[in-house]
Amino acid sequence: MRLTPMRYKDYIWPHNPATYSITYERQVAVHKVPFGRYYMQDLGLGRRVMRGRGEFAGRDAYEEFKRLATVFYGTGPGLLIHPQWQIANAYFTALKLEQEPLPDYVRYSFEFQERFDGYTSQLTALEGGKEEKQEALAERTCTVAGGDTLWGIAQRYGVGLEELLRANPNIKNPNLVRVGEQVKLP
Repeated sequence: MRLTPMRYKDYIWPHNPATYSITYERQVAVHKVPFGRYYMQDLGLGRRVMRGRGEFAGRDAYEEFKRLATVFYGTGPGLLIHPQWQIANAYFTALKLEQEPLPDYVRYSFEFQERFDGYTSQLTALEGGKEEKQEALAERTCTVAGGDTLWGIAQRYGVGLEELLRANPNIKNPNLVRVGEQVKLP
């Protein structure tokens, strides 16, 4: 089975990293109580940390690493899309060169930390008459046809992939949409 390449913001890996791990964190407060006991309180889910290692090999290996480093230097979070794991809105927090780079071989490691905003959606007031409000409330959808991808649907309707994913929280892997599936358009 050939997997689609991993992506972050506008960078697409030429081949997927050799290893990829996810650490799920939960926040727990521990309070000491009399008689040597402890009380623990679950403060909820924390963040996910995604780590991996990979290699670039071939004539332009070091140039490819420099392209990845340029993405690292960018600011703000972006979508991290792995072909098998749930997508994450994440910060690129670490990029490490694991050896002295050679022109045709570079071994590296990376780390991403998920950005968790909770539920920050806001209500917006609708202006105009009753018909306009009803039209604005009506959901626009697209039915997935054979050969469609979420990237292609976003381009076809002139919306960003991140917007499309926010409108469809049920889609966990943007590389996997099924024929006949309804996709909400923002």
